Amino acid sequence: MLQSLYIQNYALIDRLDIGFGPGFSVITGETGAGKSIILGAIGLLLGQRADVKSIKKGTSKCVVEAKFHIASYGLKPFFEENDLEFDPEECIIRREMTANGKSRAFINDTPASLAQMKVLGEKLIDVHSQHQNLLLNKEGFQLNILDILAQDDKEAAAYRQVYNEYRTVCRELDDFITQAEKSRQDEDYIRFQLEQLNEADLKEGEQTALEQEADTLSHAEDIKSGLYKAQQLIDGEEGGTLPLAKECMQTLQNISEVYAPAKEWTERLNSCYIELKDLSHEISGAEEEIEFNPSRLDYVNERLNLIYSLQQKHHAKTVEELIAVQEDYQNQLNAITSFDDRIAELNRKKEELYSKVLEQAKVLTSLRTASAKHIEEQMKSLLIPLGMPNVRFAVKLEQRKEPDSKGMDTVTFLFSANKNGTLQNVASIASGGEIARVMLSLKAMIAGAVKLPTIIFDEIDTGVSGSIAEKMALIMQDMGKQNRQVISITHLPQIAARGNAHYKVYKKDTETGTNSYIRQLTDEERVQEIAHMLSGTTLTDAAVQNARALLEFENK
Repeated sequence: MLQSLYIQNYALIDRLDIGFGPGFSVITGETGAGKSIILGAIGLLLGQRADVKSIKKGTSKCVVEAKFHIASYGLKPFFEENDLEFDPEECIIRREMTANGKSRAFINDTPASLAQMKVLGEKLIDVHSQHQNLLLNKEGFQLNILDILAQDDKEAAAYRQVYNEYRTVCRELDDFITQAEKSRQDEDYIRFQLEQLNEADLKEGEQTALEQEADTLSHAEDIKSGLYKAQQLIDGEEGGTLPLAKECMQTLQNISEVYAPAKEWTERLNSCYIELKDLSHEISGAEEEIEFNPSRLDYVNERLNLIYSLQQKHHAKTVEELIAVQEDYQNQLNAITSFDDRIAELNRKKEELYSKVLEQAKVLTSLRTASAKHIEEQMKSLLIPLGMPNVRFAVKLEQRKEPDSKGMDTVTFLFSANKNGTLQNVASIASGGEIARVMLSLKAMIAGAVKLPTIIFDEIDTGVSGSIAEKMALIMQDMGKQNRQVISITHLPQIAARGNAHYKVYKKDTETGTNSYIRQLTDEERVQEIAHMLSGTTLTDAAVQNARALLEFENK
C-alpha cells in the first residue's frame, strides 16, 4: 500500500509531501491543475524514462520518493535475489534526476537499476491511464488478461521453458545447416590444402635443422679446411699443442721430486692434455664427416623453399604454425563429414521438443478455455449493472498454425452492448464510455486474482455519468475493501463522493511562478469541492445541499 509520496522540483511542483491511507480514495482538480504531473512523477518510480525537461526551471535536481507498506505481500525473495536491503514492514523507492541528464534509482537507500525498480514497481502499484484503453485492441494484452485470470503462471513457465529449448535447438539446427552448406562449398579447397600439407610431411623443429644443414653444406670446403688446420695445431708433429704439452709435462715431472709445486702443475697439465687429446679426436672425426654434397644441398634447399612457400601461403612464421593450420583443416574436414549425423541428431531433438511444446500448449489451452468461460460469466455480471442490460461478452480462442512464446492460442474479446447485436472485437465497436466500463470490470477481476496492493485509475470514468458513474464507484469502492488501496482520479461527483479520503490538486500563482499542490480535504471542504463539481465555478446553495446529500447518501 502506498503510504506517502514526496515530490520535489518536478514540473510545476516545488515541493509536495502527501500521505495516503487504505481503501478507496479519490483525487479531483481542474484540468491542468497538475494531476497528470503527479502521475508522471509516479511513473519515474516505476522505471519509466526520465526527461530533464521535467525538472522544475531554475533547479538542479528533482526527487521523487514513495513509501509503501509491504508486510503482507511476500516480497522478501525479490530483495534477496537482487541483493537489496529488505525491511519486512516498509519499502522506500526513490528516483533522482539532475539537470545534466543523470538519473539515479534507490530501493531502501540501496542503489538499484531501473530494471529492478520496474519489476518491483509492478508488484506494488498499477496505474491505469486512459491510453491503456487502447490496449484492448492488442491481442497480447487480451491474452495476458486471460492468463492472469486463469492463474496459469506455473504452467506458462513450464511452457516457456520447453518452448525456449525448442527455439534454441531450431536456431542451432539452422546455424548448423548454414555452416554445413558453406563448408561443403569450401570442401574441395580445404581438402586440397590439407593434402598439400600432408604431402609436405612437416616435422616440428625441422626448419631450424635444415637451415643449419644448408649453411654447413654451402661452406663445406671452408669448414673442412678449418677443421684440418685446427686439428694440426693441436696434434701436429711439429709445433702441435699436444706434443708441446707432453714435453712440458715431462719437464715438470722431472723436477717434482725436488720442487713440490711442480707436482700439482703436472697434474693440472695432464688434465689439459687429456682434454686436448679428446678435442683433437672430435675435430678429426668431424673433419672426416664433412664433405661437399651438391645433391644433399639441393634437397635441403628444395625442402626449405617448400616450407617458405607454405609459410607465405598460410601466413605462418614457423613450421609449428603450419602444423596447427594442417590440424585445423583436418578438423574442418572431419566436421564436414560429420555434419549429416549432427543435423540428423538435431532434427530428432527438434521433433521431440516440438511434441513437448504442443503437449504443454494443450495444458495452457485447457486452462485458458476454462478461464474464458469464467470471464464471460463474470464480465456479464459486472457490466449489466453498469448500464448494459443487453450486454454480451465472449472470449474467442483460436489455434495458431505454429506455436509462439505464449502457446498455440490467439484470443479476441468480443463485445456487443445491444440486443441481438453482432459480437465483434471490443476495441472496434465499443464507445469510449463502454470501453471504460469494460476495462474497469477487467481490472476488478485482475485485482482479485493478483492481489495488487495499489491501483490508480486515471479518469476511468471517461464517457460515463450519472448512475453509471455511481455503479463504477461502487466497484472501485468494493475493490478498496479487499485489503487493497484504490485511488481514482476523477471529474465526476458521483465517484468523488464515494471515497474514504478525498484529495484535491490545485495550482497557485506565486512571485516565482505557478506551482501545483495536493492536499487532503476536510469534510466541509469535500462538500465545497463536490458542489463545485456539480455546479461549476459559481457555487449555489442548491449545489451545496446536493453535495451534502450525495456525501451522506454515498457514505451510509
